[in-house]
Amino acid sequence: MNLLLSDDYLLQDYPENITNTIRSGHTTCLRFNRKGDYLASGRVDGTVVVWDLDTMGVARKLRGHRAAITSLSWSRCGRYLLSACQGWRAVLWDLQDGTRYREVRFRAPIYTADLNPWDHNKFVASIFDEAPSLVDMTSPSDIKHTLPSAPKRTNTDVDAATKEKQAKDDAKQMTTATVWTATGDHILAGTNKGRFNIIDANTHEIIWSEKICSSVVTTLRLTGSGRVLLVNSQDRIIRTFHLPNLSAENLDPDTIQMPLEHKFQDVVNRLSWNHVTFSATGEYVAASTYNNHELYIWERNHGSLVRMLEGPKEEQGVIEWHPHRAMLAACGLETGRIYIWSVTTPQRWSALAPDFVEVEENVEYIEQEDEFDIHPQEEINKRRLDREDEDIDVLTLDPSKGYNDEADGEGFRMPVLFNLGESDSEEEFVAVSTGTVRRRSLGEGQEGEAPEEDKGVAGKKTAAAKGTKGRKK
Repeated sequence: MNLLLSDDYLLQDYPENITNTIRSGHTTCLRFNRKGDYLASGRVDGTVVVWDLDTMGVARKLRGHRAAITSLSWSRCGRYLLSACQGWRAVLWDLQDGTRYREVRFRAPIYTADLNPWDHNKFVASIFDEAPSLVDMTSPSDIKHTLPSAPKRTNTDVDAATKEKQAKDDAKQMTTATVWTATGDHILAGTNKGRFNIIDANTHEIIWSEKICSSVVTTLRLTGSGRVLLVNSQDRIIRTFHLPNLSAENLDPDTIQMPLEHKFQDVVNRLSWNHVTFSATGEYVAASTYNNHELYIWERNHGSLVRMLEGPKEEQGVIEWHPHRAMLAACGLETGRIYIWSVTTPQRWSALAPDFVEVEENVEYIEQEDEFDIHPQEEINKRRLDREDEDIDVLTLDPSKGYNDEADGEGFRMPVLFNLGESDSEEEFVAVSTGTVRRRSLGEGQEGEAPEEDKGVAGKKTAAAKGTKGRKK
């Protein structure tokens, strides 16, 4: 029944207006899980909030960072969530009980951290002014493998001056974005000089390198199939590339080709793009704009702009597209709110009753012969008892639309959180008295407050100070 009521396959494939606005602190990044029933958001104060999209309420809060969250990544099963922050650490959370499963420390802030799609004990991280790192947490002590950033050189027969110049250029290469391929065998990396590297996850060496843009690569995204790559860079151009099958047995790195599919840009206004994402099917590309409040949506087949979403009058940062529905989530840079765009589904009364028919105008009703016959009370009671004897299945869950549970086994379901203090989301305004509200401050009501004992001591000191002032007067 629920699937029938929410069935929107006859509607358009991209969202059109804001349907929800949620808030918990100041959000800096977002990420949907693979199943699409939870949305993870990272805040400026280091708290990670998991939202239940059915109720639009907070399902869990994870506290362990002390700086702004920069990256989020879900495991394939949905049980583990990796969060990275500017405080030089990455935490892998176990959502079964909300505890820290593993914690890894680095020597610099982290740009991005991405979990292996098939092994939640491995992730790759791009680090500020440091070489990217492949972290293996299978053993009790984590193992870090340093990955190269310098491009692969094919021309070895060059003079000494050229080699010295290439060595200086290679020393300036820093990886700014990393992502796993769909199979988890290779790592795709972008650098601050516009280079794109394909790294073998087993040998930790670059097998192919190419210059794809003229500026810093900021975002790398793959479609669900892993065959199309989306690249955002600071040269104000969004590019899509066709990826070859890197898992082929007879793969020759020297013959790898990655043809350019489309370039998306605003030629008139010359806008820069904060963040980019693919749609659920990979047919559309969405982007948030720098110093602008509009979201752009392009269609990939023809490379044409199909929609400009106008919402709140504030600049949008990270945007994410729902993995199975026409839904976009974006976080505002000024207020930190999470705005959700989706398709407005029209009411379908025929889904409630199979024999209900919607008509455009009045239709003359023809009465059936036995429609208003009076039946004996005994027969009515017998029919009612027969209907009560029918077995109704209230335990089997309807499969989520677009998600294949049989292919991945039994999916993880987050336990119900009974602690209301952990589940309540923070409202923007706090009630002071009847009919009076004030705006909540940034750090109010958070974990960083002083303990009760310290507050008591502080209160006594304040009272003593006030008494001293009174005696002086």
